[in-house]
Amino acid sequence: MAPKGRERLSLVVAGHVDHGKSTIVGRLLVDTNSLPQGKLEMIQAYCERNAKPFEYAFLLDALKDEQSQGITIDAARIFFKTAKRDFLIIDAPGHIEFLQNMISGASHASAALLVIDAAEGVRENSRRHGYMLAMLGIRQIAVLVNKMDMVGYRQEVFDQVVEEYRRFLKEIDIEAREFLPVSGLQGENITVAPAAMPWFTGPTVLDVLDTFEPEGTLAGMPFRLPVQDVYKFTKMDDTRRIVAGTVDSGSIKVGDEVVFYPSGKSSTVETIEEFPTTTIDEPSAGQSAGFTLAQQIYVRRGELAALRSQPAPKVSTRLRTSLFWLGRTPLQQNKDYVLKLGTARTRARLTDITRILDASSLDTREGAGQIERHQVADCILTLDAPIACDLADENILTGRFVLLDDFEISGGGLVREAIEDPQAKVREQVMRRHTKWQRGRVSAQAREERYGQKATLLVITGSNDALRKEVSRDLEAELFEGGHHVYFLGIGSVLYGVDADIRGSHEDHAEDIRRLAEVSNILLDSGLILIVTASELMQHDLDIILTAMDREQVSAVWIGDEVTPPLSSDLHATGDDAADVRAQVMALLKNRGALE
Repeated sequence: MAPKGRERLSLVVAGHVDHGKSTIVGRLLVDTNSLPQGKLEMIQAYCERNAKPFEYAFLLDALKDEQSQGITIDAARIFFKTAKRDFLIIDAPGHIEFLQNMISGASHASAALLVIDAAEGVRENSRRHGYMLAMLGIRQIAVLVNKMDMVGYRQEVFDQVVEEYRRFLKEIDIEAREFLPVSGLQGENITVAPAAMPWFTGPTVLDVLDTFEPEGTLAGMPFRLPVQDVYKFTKMDDTRRIVAGTVDSGSIKVGDEVVFYPSGKSSTVETIEEFPTTTIDEPSAGQSAGFTLAQQIYVRRGELAALRSQPAPKVSTRLRTSLFWLGRTPLQQNKDYVLKLGTARTRARLTDITRILDASSLDTREGAGQIERHQVADCILTLDAPIACDLADENILTGRFVLLDDFEISGGGLVREAIEDPQAKVREQVMRRHTKWQRGRVSAQAREERYGQKATLLVITGSNDALRKEVSRDLEAELFEGGHHVYFLGIGSVLYGVDADIRGSHEDHAEDIRRLAEVSNILLDSGLILIVTASELMQHDLDIILTAMDREQVSAVWIGDEVTPPLSSDLHATGDDAADVRAQVMALLKNRGALE
């Protein structure tokens, strides 16, 4: 957390392998006396013992395999201070095989130093890195033409690199803040004016760092906090539930009404919490924050906190994006990937490609069926669960994401549009319901403790109607005999009761399901385990239920043969033995935490 009153800026240092990124950062730390005491001497002694020349890059590349190979494998994070502000410097990998880690590091940055070797000039990765920075919405960029000592500090070499790379940046609509000639090895133009290059009268690297605009400038934007976790305490009758995370933009204080998206749940901030003592009354952009709520509501990691009085984030399961792909295999349509945005994670699929661009040559083409490595695309992603975000043009920190393929970061990009999805109307109705919901004095946690169970909706559907009904009724009886508060609700009880005014219209099927979900939501608020049965529900039916309710409280069971298209159920039970199927469902309830 940045100290109160101090500005903070996250900075990524990028560039082609061996162009000297780590050397520049190491030199910067040494020349400003920013290293921990004894760190420099420790690395120098290590080099002497191993008969290898000292390199400033070793100050960052602490892993043995990195030192032996001479390349940065992961994004090293270094805290650094100037008189003006605090920095988090991210030294990103330049080797082509580690560009994924570069995206991971750059996705957290607000500004960048991009390093180019004066002798080697602009390389393919130099262009790729520039494009990736642009794709991640980083517009504050300074280009360092390094190793000027290797070319005799000649101005014409510097000018040639500047001309070529400025031309490339212009094609991707980026204008560098500065082009600086430097020598990381010799310390030229890092913290003091370069004696070896009197022809250059511009700023030093240290000067440029203080010209970048820090995250603190986001304080005037709408409040956004991706929920990292909710902490609960049990000792000494401490009943606090502290919502924790890092403020991306805006600020928050006691008395503010907070809405959590995509769930739409809301409450009022009761206290601001900090360990060991509270010294910050109004956490703002770049600062860690913990707060409690006046009304206890269930909030989970991945939700995005905003203020009721400010513009809301976008929520959808369909995003139009600009995406950079680095996976070893192409990004394919209708294959499952994992999208990470802030603290949220959900499965995602590429469903449409509008345009593809090669990040190095800037050649474009249309009509492609997949996105190859090192290509950029305007495309649409469809998500398994709704996600809350901002458009990248409005808030870059909550508008950029990364994609994982087999647990490896393989791409990243920007949200350009949240496209209205089939559940948008249901979601709006849920938001209104949350706004008008009147809570009693008995909390959900108190009901859980009294009943020894968690409120759960168990949706049992499938093609085997006879077995489905038998299992559902027998399960209700078994749970009731075991002392649980449980209720069986056949969908017909809703269709010919609550839905009696809309019966007979096929177009109102979605409204039937929505009303079923609303009835279920009320019963779950009373602490029940609710068993709902219906014949052959489809995925769009389940999506309505999951949108209208807390997803964590819903479990779906399919009994019978497979259905096409498949339902994303939590349990698929086959066979004709009711007792065996019932045992499987009981095990599901226990695994989901519904039963103690």
